[in-house]
Amino acid sequence: MQKQQTIIEESMKALMEDESFLPDLQAQTREQAFKSLVALLSTPNHIHKSFLRVTLDDNTIVRIPAFRVQHSDTVGPYKGGVRFHESVNEGEVSNLAKLMTLKNALHELPFGGGKGGVVIKPQEYNIKELNLICKKYVQYFDDILGPDKDIPAPDVGTGEREMDWMMGEFKNIHPGEPYRNSFTGKSVVNGGSLGRREATGKGVYFTFRYMMHNFLNENRKWLSNTDNIFANTALNHHDQKLSMAVQGFGNLGSVAALEAYQCDYLQNKIVAVSDHNVMLYNNDGLDIPALIKFTEKSDGDLPTTEEDLEEHEIKAEIRERDELLEMDCDVLLLAALEDQIHEDNMERIQASMIIEGANGPITEDADRYLADKGVLIVPDILANAGGVIVSYYEWIQGREAQFMTEDQVYERLFDKMKYTMDTILPQFFGDPFPLRQNCYIHSVMKLSTIMYRQGKLY
Repeated sequence: MQKQQTIIEESMKALMEDESFLPDLQAQTREQAFKSLVALLSTPNHIHKSFLRVTLDDNTIVRIPAFRVQHSDTVGPYKGGVRFHESVNEGEVSNLAKLMTLKNALHELPFGGGKGGVVIKPQEYNIKELNLICKKYVQYFDDILGPDKDIPAPDVGTGEREMDWMMGEFKNIHPGEPYRNSFTGKSVVNGGSLGRREATGKGVYFTFRYMMHNFLNENRKWLSNTDNIFANTALNHHDQKLSMAVQGFGNLGSVAALEAYQCDYLQNKIVAVSDHNVMLYNNDGLDIPALIKFTEKSDGDLPTTEEDLEEHEIKAEIRERDELLEMDCDVLLLAALEDQIHEDNMERIQASMIIEGANGPITEDADRYLADKGVLIVPDILANAGGVIVSYYEWIQGREAQFMTEDQVYERLFDKMKYTMDTILPQFFGDPFPLRQNCYIHSVMKLSTIMYRQGKLY
């Protein structure tokens, strides 16, 4: 995820040359201040690493690497998920913490950026062992966590169950102290917000739908008169039937796919979905509700045999999972892991539009290559903020002990994302920068202004 650093530096350069931004900084003082800003935004405040000592059911003791990276608390307490995955490493967690800082700034949330990770394959541990791993994580990082210090949330490999366990351990360690806001993404019975589980997937699809329907309808005349390459891509697909392929059919991908399947504003046909086992294909469109119903009874896995498909009356071809990225479709929705599109496959990508549900699914080289071709990429920093936005609402509800209905949560979520889109899209379609660059410039501008006003550049 080196592209983060590159885009931060490019954004700072553009802002330094804009004399209307921070006009009090002039000449050498301005250059020094912007060098300081690059350093502050490029490096984390703290990197915490430990080895969790866990006794398994067979009495074997293992030491499991675990991380918590706190990138920036300029805007507010650190905020970001904890992922359980075998690929977790310090560099990955640091980059994701940086992305959280930028994402929260873009959507004007009162949080900084943080991220956590545990190097395990969750499927290899039973429920008792996973519970112990969660407790150990809180015990080892207890001194840096808290409702006003650092507030973890779910991520890859974790969900409301793990957040409930972690909050429960935090409560045990801090009797008599506020604990409800120490973690977000909890179950509703434990103070979680209605709609939190679906928030990221709904937000991912909402960004695409709002851009391709609402924004294009309201601005079609203006956009038709520009020579912006990305405006041309969007207009070429406006009011057309869109074939969509979804990589990743977990919580995020399945919810986003269902939103697309049920959408009354765009004509979507979801021709392919994939998970860690398989890809399913149907040129006439897959039955997404039926697939979701199947995964609910199969530990989240898609059907892998003809017998499964026939038994559940699902019409689909079984194909190799990696075929999905390179298939002929209009839209790719990436909801799996990082670095899925890279220099080895970027020239074979046929989709004209890509939605980043996952964090960092496109490498720097591939991102530039696709943007130069006019592929319209809705970046992670914009698209997948639904989870942290509703985590913010959960945080507020916990502090006030007053809870919103699910409809109220979604209404506020969409209003928040609409506000961000209305801020970013006119600028994006009016200049040659890709959408990711526009989002970074906006985030860096806000963070730079706050750091300057707080006197952190001296």
